[in-house]
Amino acid sequence: MIKVNQNYVDAAGKTLAEYLGTTSYDIKRIAVEINGQIVPKAEYAGTLLKDGDVVEVVSFVGGG
Repeated sequence: MIKVNQNYVDAAGKTLAEYLGTTSYDIKRIAVEINGQIVPKAEYAGTLLKDGDVVEVVSFVGGG
């Protein structure tokens, strides 16, 4: 299990890209941090999620 934005998710063993593909996040409008480290978008496909990881996904919202 990993913790994503305070919720536990069974995504250990998947890449970050695979996990995000199962969500409604717009990849172009998010930033992801794993265990306190920001993950560059270019590394999503190669970043393996491990049991116990803490993931924060932040969505950017336009406004004015």
